[in-house]
This record gives sequence, C-alpha cells and structure tokens, in this order.
Amino acid sequence: MSLDPHTLSLAKRIWDYHHVHHTIQPADCILVLGSHDTRVAERGAQLLLDGYAPLLIFSGGLGRLTEGLWADSEAEIFSRIAMDMGVPPEKILTESRSRNTGENISLTYALLRHHKIDIKSLILVQKPYMERRAYATFQKQWPGPEIDIRVTSPQIEFEDYATPDIQLEDVIHIMIGDLQRIQLYPKKGFQSYQDIPEDIWDAYNQLVEMGFDEHLIYEK
Repeated sequence: MSLDPHTLSLAKRIWDYHHVHHTIQPADCILVLGSHDTRVAERGAQLLLDGYAPLLIFSGGLGRLTEGLWADSEAEIFSRIAMDMGVPPEKILTESRSRNTGENISLTYALLRHHKIDIKSLILVQKPYMERRAYATFQKQWPGPEIDIRVTSPQIEFEDYATPDIQLEDVIHIMIGDLQRIQLYPKKGFQSYQDIPEDIWDAYNQLVEMGFDEHLIYEK
C-alpha cells in the first residue's frame, strides 16, 4: 500500500488528534497499559525514576496485537524492562489477566484494592496514538471515586515512530480502528464522548477508502 505524501499527511492529522496534550505532574502512581510497543514500558519506568510517582503498575495479559507474538504477558515483559532500567522490584505491581483497555482499568483497580492502596491521582501511559482512547475509556471504566488522571506516551513524533517490528502502515490501520472506536464506543457505554472534528473524520474516510481498514469493527 502506497504511503505517499498525501496519505502520510492524512495519517499525521489523525495521529495528532489522538494526543490529549496533558501536562503531567507528580501523582500517586503510574499505570502503564500493555501493548506490543516496549517503548511504552520505558516511558513509564523513566517517569518513576524521575520521581513522578512512588509506584509503577503494569497492566496487560496478551491482547490482539501480542497474542501469538509473545509467550509471557505484556505486564511481565514490561516489568522486566523497568527493572533492567533500575526500577526497584518493590516499586512495581503487575496485572497480567487483562485483554483490553477496559479490563486494564477495572483489574488494576481490583489490584489496588487487594493491596489496600488508595490513590487520588494517576499518570496513565499508553502508545502515542492511543492517548485519547485510553483517557476516554478510563473516564468511563474506573470503578472507584473520581481521581485526577493525566495521560502521556513515549515522546516520539509520527515521522519517527516506525521500527523494523512496528511498520508505519500497520500503525495507520490501528489508528483508524481506534478512531472508529472513539466514535462508536460512547454509545455502548465503554468510553466517554470525545468530539471528532470534521477534518479528522474526513481524513478517516479517505484513509478507509484507501484500504486502511484491517482494524475496523463491522457490526451486524
């Protein structure tokens, strides 16, 4: 599939929309959502090492992008990365059963309750192009009292994001699927409503017409 300048311009528009541009500040804990991108683990670990929170939680079993790719859970792999970076094991909690973002949130809440840890603020770490959907999901799926949440991600620009294991074409497919979910999921009660400007939806439709549809939901 061609990634010509026009296609890349449309994709960059959606990439920018997916960012929520929160200013992070010290919090009670850092919650890192599992994924196939280990740079997310590195971002969370570095935030703890920089003193943004005293506790680091990794949440993730095996999801649609890691099942069949990894033998161990996302949380286990991410926690090893953090320890290799110098995070003390006693500052890490792992939740290894969740299969999607909603379960990341609900099972992390259960984990905190199990350890009798009360939090009033949290830094949520996710892939750059999943910031908005993670935020919208957290707003709807967190079972406890309302807390302050700031979302962040690896500080990487769209043009520099691809790696030998994460192709830019695949990223565009995933971004399109996530944007569709941002539009659909509030009606199902899975996420909070997020405004989608007309120019973002226009870019979405153009990219779908080009064939970037591998992660779309086709409802009956």
